Amino acid sequence: MSITTTAPNFIKNIIIDDLKSGKHKSIITRFPPEPNGYLHIGHAKSICLNFGLAEEFDGKVNMRFDDTNPLKEDVEYVESIKNDVQWLGFKWDDLFFASDYFDEMYRRAKILIKKGLAFVDDSTQEEIRAQRGTLTEPGTNSPYRDRTVEENLDLFERMKDGEFPDGSKVLRAKIDMSSPNIHFRDPVIYRISHNEHHNTGNKWCIYPMYSFAHPLEDAIEGITHSICTLEFEDQRPLYDWFVENTEMENTPRQYEFARLNMTNTVMSKRKLKLLVDENIVDGWDDPRMPTISGLRRRGFTPESIRTFCQEIGVSKAASVVDSQMLDFFLREDLLPKTQTLMGVLNPLKLVITNYPEGKSEKLTIENNPKNESMGSREVTFSRELYIEREDFMEVPVKKYFRLFPGNEVRLKGAYFVKCNEVIKDEDGNVIEIHCTYDPETKSGSGFTGRKVKSTIHWVDANNALPCEFRLFEPLILDDDEDDSAHFLDKINPNSLIIKEGFVEKEPMKNIKAFDKFQLVRNGFYSVDNKYSTEEKPVLNRIVPLKSSFKIKKQG
Repeated sequence: MSITTTAPNFIKNIIIDDLKSGKHKSIITRFPPEPNGYLHIGHAKSICLNFGLAEEFDGKVNMRFDDTNPLKEDVEYVESIKNDVQWLGFKWDDLFFASDYFDEMYRRAKILIKKGLAFVDDSTQEEIRAQRGTLTEPGTNSPYRDRTVEENLDLFERMKDGEFPDGSKVLRAKIDMSSPNIHFRDPVIYRISHNEHHNTGNKWCIYPMYSFAHPLEDAIEGITHSICTLEFEDQRPLYDWFVENTEMENTPRQYEFARLNMTNTVMSKRKLKLLVDENIVDGWDDPRMPTISGLRRRGFTPESIRTFCQEIGVSKAASVVDSQMLDFFLREDLLPKTQTLMGVLNPLKLVITNYPEGKSEKLTIENNPKNESMGSREVTFSRELYIEREDFMEVPVKKYFRLFPGNEVRLKGAYFVKCNEVIKDEDGNVIEIHCTYDPETKSGSGFTGRKVKSTIHWVDANNALPCEFRLFEPLILDDDEDDSAHFLDKINPNSLIIKEGFVEKEPMKNIKAFDKFQLVRNGFYSVDNKYSTEEKPVLNRIVPLKSSFKIKKQG
């Protein structure tokens, strides 16, 4: 499968210039997630960018897990991330873990100590935070900043050997406490954590901080273009400082682009984890979640996600993308390749009183009106049918052209029927409608005697498969990433609506998890991989058939 980034962007232009000038003979990019949760749609943008550029320029791409925090990381997340990247259609050249480099990082940290550029600090987190100052006020030196090289080497080794408890000491870089760049104010580069690591077990009880580990990882792997999001832009000078002062052989360069922000979409792994931990959702792969696994379970295709990521582009300008744009590309992908079936989500029984009892006939209906090559299928038609309850109104409103007493409509692919009688229960609820049909009006017969203003779909009651339909709306409405305190108050109570209905039985034989199809006038659906059974499939609505959203033409 060829996957390329064809749209121009500033990073792509930098790579073109670097290759032309001979700065690099080939490029190496990387995708470096921390395995502390499942990937979401925001990560898909980075995946498509890093893997797409590597393929387009015949370079390499590394898959690297930034696993420097054993408290938050787990093998479950490692495996889910690998599965998501592969499902999107990408292959990495080499697979690495930051923890593979712990020995090398420890050695490089000691280089800083020997050069007088790092020291062991006994200050607490609160004290260190206070020492750093503010954006308008310089920091103050730690009282431990002037420890000798020999003392720092001894203490750092004893930290490694497990002599001190968590939080009692850290290793800090010694840079400039008055720097206008607050990241230069003696950042912490190692902390003590007596916790088992998913990859290294109990070998280590000190772990590097991300700001120290990441540039070293890039340098070790020979990354030429280290692509990350804009929140790391002000850390780039520190990134370069660590590479230079730890005497790394390779000098990678960091480039930043604007992260993906979408309306009504949570882009925080911490918040997504909270939804899972509080049982607000059915796991990380809940179809309402913006995780890649959630989108996959809902029924999104990798092709639609890749197209979306390509079309939104890459820039330094922060913006918010309408979530309907992703739905648009999904419809564009599914429309020509999914079979169209008839199903009713809120069924009402329709009895054709003048249709012979016990009779059944087969009618031919096209599988996809937008794709003739998909052919047609036979559906059964008999005396008793199910229609959508919304397709009948006892007292019709103005311009309502579907079924009501005395009105005639066409049943899709079948006959004209006219409503004659309404059957109600003791509470006055409509439970059944009786109609008559005109056998001369069969679809395809060339009948031109009269016209009707509406065509409705149906399912033969004698050949209907019971289904559970799951309809989704945004889980969180207009989330403000800064408003963490009230995040759970913004849960949409109508994010999941479950309906019990019917769908044609024959096309549903031998269905598999993630199979996709259209339901006439309703939407695109996918077979749920957790709860579906042969007797009663659970069908997730991926997206409705229509939207008011329009893609703006370029140029």
